[in-house]
Amino acid sequence: MTRTEKILACLNETLQPVDCLLTDDSEAHRGHAGAAGGAGHYSVRIVCQQFEGLNRISRHRLVYDAVGVMMQTEIHALNIVALSPSEIPT
Repeated sequence: MTRTEKILACLNETLQPVDCLLTDDSEAHRGHAGAAGGAGHYSVRIVCQQFEGLNRISRHRLVYDAVGVMMQTEIHALNIVALSPSEIPT
């Protein structure tokens, strides 16, 4: 299982998002000191019912909790866009 697949599995299992798009931005950060240890840079756009009524910080905490220990070992940076379904234009 790739690191991207592991991140998606954690997010899907924990948050059960309506939509989730994860992008590996690591190549753009090659040579960056934080990437030297092999940890990656990622961006996620996640739409989840659990975010309804929560502020941005609370939403980000849920995402960080979902990926757990990976933030200390395999993820150097995670850019998060966390939305509730009601915030998606129809």
